[in-house]
Amino acid sequence: MSDQANSGGEALLFLTEAQLRKGIEAMFFAYRGFTADPDRILENYAYGRAHHRAIHFIHRSPGTTVNNLLGILGVTKQSLNRVLRTLIADGLVESRIGTRDKRERHLYLTDSGQALEGELSTAQRDRLRAAFRSVGPEAVVGFRQVLEAMMDPDMRHYFNAIKDK
Repeated sequence: MSDQANSGGEALLFLTEAQLRKGIEAMFFAYRGFTADPDRILENYAYGRAHHRAIHFIHRSPGTTVNNLLGILGVTKQSLNRVLRTLIADGLVESRIGTRDKRERHLYLTDSGQALEGELSTAQRDRLRAAFRSVGPEAVVGFRQVLEAMMDPDMRHYFNAIKDK
């Protein structure tokens, strides 16, 4: 068996239920760690993860529309509007009327929003960087491939549409 098909004695194409369960648990605990640092920062603002996700994707796609953000986040319009109202009222997000379609609202981070986004993403980049350094480049490539393979096709579309910065 090749090294790719047999990693640490485990035939990766024929995972047992216990191995899959351990993978699920690893995802839960990794997500908990990945969100812990931003959660601590967000507590200072009385914000939650929905605010973080909105800030992240507005930063990644300045001028994105509310409808596009709805598709990316997969939340209800009511839920997103509640988050955006708070972020706009707190001076972190600016909503501009569309130039071509007056019904569209385009979203941008303000300087304060950029600062908060930087603080949140630095915490997550630091955690990812440390993990990636500890496992090496081949594992990093494999990790991304696994994550992309787990995405629903419509989410993969959004993922591929976001420009690398």
